[in-house]
Amino acid sequence: MEPAFIAQILASGFFAVLFLQSGFDKVSDRKGNLEWLTGHFANSPLAKMVPFMLTFITMVELAAGAVCAVGAVMLVLRRGPETAVVGLGLSGLALLMLFFGQRMAKDYPGAATLATYFGVMLLGLLMMQY
Repeated sequence: MEPAFIAQILASGFFAVLFLQSGFDKVSDRKGNLEWLTGHFANSPLAKMVPFMLTFITMVELAAGAVCAVGAVMLVLRRGPETAVVGLGLSGLALLMLFFGQRMAKDYPGAATLATYFGVMLLGLLMMQY
């Protein structure tokens, strides 16, 4: 087994776990997430959009996680990286949305943490070409 192949599976699996857990948390504890986010964005231009943003990011995260999970399985079955590439692309979109929100809320440490995840996503995406 080649290291690049293992990296592809691990990258796709990583974002499957990350976004499925995050999305399911937002579904199972919507009220708690909505409360926290309302306070987090209280002094930002996005304050009135929190319920819509929570719904939208939840859908994107669940889609990213699901497609990454299917992509990891497809890689294991040697069906090619196409599905994993789409999953990582959706993961990048979710991370950009989250990063935008953190910056708008002036939560710079939170935004910096997301930048790390974004770097991992880019490396995973680059590994898909091998």
